[in-house]
Amino acid sequence: MSDQREKGKGFFARLLGGSQPQPVQAEKPIEDTPTAASTPAPAVVDVAASAAAPVSEAAAVAVPTPVAEPESQPRGWFQKLKSGLGKTSAKLTSGITDLFSKRKLDAATLDDLEDLLIQADLGIATTGRITDAIGKGRFEKGISADEVRGILATEVERVLTPVAKPLVVDASRKPHVILMVGVNGTGKTTTIGKLAQKFKADGKSVVLAAGDTFRAAAIDQLKVWGERTGCPVVARHVGEDASGLAFDALKEAQGTGADVLLLDTAGRLQNKQVLMEELEKVIRVLKKLDSTAPHDVILVLDATTGQNALQQVEVFRDRAGVTGLVMTKLDGTARGGILVAIADKFGLPVHAIGVGEGADDLQPFEAAEFAHAIAGT
Repeated sequence: MSDQREKGKGFFARLLGGSQPQPVQAEKPIEDTPTAASTPAPAVVDVAASAAAPVSEAAAVAVPTPVAEPESQPRGWFQKLKSGLGKTSAKLTSGITDLFSKRKLDAATLDDLEDLLIQADLGIATTGRITDAIGKGRFEKGISADEVRGILATEVERVLTPVAKPLVVDASRKPHVILMVGVNGTGKTTTIGKLAQKFKADGKSVVLAAGDTFRAAAIDQLKVWGERTGCPVVARHVGEDASGLAFDALKEAQGTGADVLLLDTAGRLQNKQVLMEELEKVIRVLKKLDSTAPHDVILVLDATTGQNALQQVEVFRDRAGVTGLVMTKLDGTARGGILVAIADKFGLPVHAIGVGEGADDLQPFEAAEFAHAIAGT
């Protein structure tokens, strides 16, 4: 049987803090390095500020009011998370109930449970540990569906606890550079806007950089977030060099003493060599101004992509030096277990998860909350 299975607090306090910079992959030689003289001046977009306006004068829009008192937030967030993971939980719960309400625990039952867990994208390794824990000493005995869900929650939490790490900002960095990467449609730009709102509400000065120069919609979207949050946006015309924009954005943020630079990038398929090389160039150019930048490379994943997310993590980790993950759209899939498989395989920090469109729907990742929500306990 075992051989078969082997085949088959509030947001702001937890989000911010001090950390050591994390290394990015070793750079390759670069040609045609952008300089301030060889590239056009960035457009620092704001309500009424010109490109030359300092960051401190650019934020003319009222900063959104922080979310409600921390002590009332966890309960409400867990309910939202539980609702967001409802499709995944319902699939698992109904399947477990069907399996264990009418049958004794035997090899065939565990095989069926194994299939159910793999279909939920929990991954083969985690699935094997769960079925082993359930079968240990219980063969030909009764076990309730509630007990199975409890074991499921315990094993999922055991996998997720080591990777549940908040996104922290190193106060000694001016700025702390956060590079956002991922394929099109994962929600990178929206995640940047939500993070900017959180940072601003905590009193941090933030610069946004519209590095997705391939899409006018992405540039416009980031400008809207800049207006909402009072953050200046460094932008250029569609089609211009993304690495040159990154260079100018970092120089702007350094000159104004900003606490954080959030840099958007073009969505790119992980199997497109040229696009991945352009992303590597952006990273090399940042290092020309700050050898330790970027300080975080965050991969934004769409939970609805299922198993394809595993390949995205592997390629972006190897090519862009990903240091952490944010998973979005958990409320739109019955395959939320993919986060467990990713955590088990790669061990990368999971900083935050999203279960909706609102700014408060992006929250720090908590292993226990996720495990109980997905198991329906």
